[in-house]
Amino acid sequence: MLVETVLHAEHDQAAGATAKVEGWTPDGDAAPQEGESKVTGPASEDAVIEAIATVHDPEIPVNIYELGLIYAIDLYDDGRVRIEMTLTAPNCPSAQELPIQVKDAVEKVPGVKSAEVEVVWDPPWDMSRMSDEARLALNMF
Repeated sequence: MLVETVLHAEHDQAAGATAKVEGWTPDGDAAPQEGESKVTGPASEDAVIEAIATVHDPEIPVNIYELGLIYAIDLYDDGRVRIEMTLTAPNCPSAQELPIQVKDAVEKVPGVKSAEVEVVWDPPWDMSRMSDEARLALNMF
């Protein structure tokens, strides 16, 4: 399986359109776009972020959320969650397992029916995306 492969959520497209109820990006762009609803969905953004934070890069003692590897989280009113993430480098030894670990962790959150994780490479990850906590843990100030 290639890293660019999307881990698709199981949902029936024929059942009708569902609205994205919440979205998140590291830049704070969480406002709904045209045609999107801002109604609270079954899973909370905080609970999804907390689940993602349980996933660690095995070579770095910091969770992937604090490392800045999560680019977007979209919550839908039917319980689906879509996540865009990246890796520290295209040749990352954990490239195959980290997206699966994120998907599994998010699908355990109450209210989440399925999760889809897409690995993206644009924009490329750099150390400026790390949180202050991650910088402190890695002594990178």
